[in-house]
Amino acid sequence: MTDLVVRKIRWDFDATVPFLWQPANPNFGMFCNAFTFIAVPFERYLIKALRQAQDEFARSPSVAAEADAFLRQEGQHAAAHRKHMAALIARYPGLERAHDEANEAFDKLIGTHPVQFHAAYIANLEATFTPLFKVIIDNRNSLFSGSDPRVAALMTWHFVEEIEHRSSGLILYNHLTSDRWYRVRHIRHTFRHIGDVAAAIARTIDEVVPVDDRLVSAEELMSPALLVNEFKFRGPGRHRRRAGAAGPPSLFASVPSGDLARMVWRLALSQAPYHDPADQPLPGWARTWMSQYDRGQDMTLLAVD
Repeated sequence: MTDLVVRKIRWDFDATVPFLWQPANPNFGMFCNAFTFIAVPFERYLIKALRQAQDEFARSPSVAAEADAFLRQEGQHAAAHRKHMAALIARYPGLERAHDEANEAFDKLIGTHPVQFHAAYIANLEATFTPLFKVIIDNRNSLFSGSDPRVAALMTWHFVEEIEHRSSGLILYNHLTSDRWYRVRHIRHTFRHIGDVAAAIARTIDEVVPVDDRLVSAEELMSPALLVNEFKFRGPGRHRRRAGAAGPPSLFASVPSGDLARMVWRLALSQAPYHDPADQPLPGWARTWMSQYDRGQDMTLLAVD
């Protein structure tokens, strides 16, 4: 049986939640805002696509239990981010277009591919979350310091649970097909599609939200050059390059270069045919977060150490 826990947390986002909720690092705040607009349609797609295979999952009680807990967790994520998204749309109604267009893109994907493809897409994308979110959780103090604690808490909760169910997508994929290379053959399609979705969301954000309210460009942030730009300000001559660069710090400016390099390496390994997310190094604080939840602590506000 699965050991995933479906946690129902009463999130509350209203008009007081600013778009620029992380003024100390606008690029990180923008990344998380874009993540919200990606998460809601992606979680909807994930649930809708994998429900097509419920009868197949039911052939194995352990897989059926994993699928049930996984989809219920993802449903909670979608519901929570929908509240955050609604608060941003209430302030900038044009952002509704970003949500609608992303839903259309995922609905088209469902209509043109078999369930095995969707399982591969989900397993490929979910495999990247542990190395990415480990870096964020490990560096939570510098990344979230000075931010709105409500949005910070939402993000850390989601990132912790993505790490908790890091193997679920692969478990369900492996149940549907024994061909490990089928998933690998669809890596390019997976990341081209999610990249297009992210780029469209970013364009809409830049069009709708005034520059004074966001300070940075979502389209520039979400470009394929994201990690290249991060390493541009590291190594010999980094201080000179930083001094000559205008604007706010980069997304991961406060993250040690070693952490960032290990993340990139693990992101590459995550797409190997025999990669198993269960073997990934995990952030110790994820277990701390779960223990705090189990003790009944209010998890809707993030306290930065």
